[in-house]
Amino acid sequence: MRELPALLEKLGGAGQAGTAGTAGYAAQAEALLEQYEGVGFEEVHQRVLPLLPPAPAQVLDLGAGTGRDAAALAGRGYRVTAAEPVAELRELGRRRHAGVDIEWVAGALPQLPGITGPFDLIMGTAVWMHLSPAERARAFERVLELLAPGGTLVLTVRHGPVPAGRRMFEVPDAELLGQARAAGLRLVHRDERSDLHGRADVRWSELGFVRD
Repeated sequence: MRELPALLEKLGGAGQAGTAGTAGYAAQAEALLEQYEGVGFEEVHQRVLPLLPPAPAQVLDLGAGTGRDAAALAGRGYRVTAAEPVAELRELGRRRHAGVDIEWVAGALPQLPGITGPFDLIMGTAVWMHLSPAERARAFERVLELLAPGGTLVLTVRHGPVPAGRRMFEVPDAELLGQARAAGLRLVHRDERSDLHGRADVRWSELGFVRD
């Protein structure tokens, strides 16, 4: 397994504004492992699978959680960097997907220190809503710095009530569409789906962009 040195990981996870968005996740890591891994990669991302570049492309999984998506992508032949700021989730992911060629890093949005591109595919699943408007603006700039020419950006954004103990914001689709348009990204996918965990008051936006 490819991993950055432990010292770099510790430095990368310290003092980042985006870590406020991880409130509540460390204490619930074990339960979240079962929740995240209880739904398959193909089921979650079935509508965006056609956007994936050919393997072995370089992939950055933002807010990788316990590594469900990172492991599935690595299994498809991609070279995957999994960025997860919650140490407890990273450790569970390492154990759950032991032997899978994933490079785990501690970087949190919006800065993502210690991560260098370019990446052919950047995926942010259930992460963007943890950022304030100012953090989202910086995070989008940082993602653009890491996205390769011709690269694909896929964001899946949660909408709905904020669970107790969590930090979330409403992210309008129009905001992301405007940022992407201003950056010269081309919209290639826009869809909405219900929650796969049966929460009737939660829905998800899927947005896919390509840098031509």
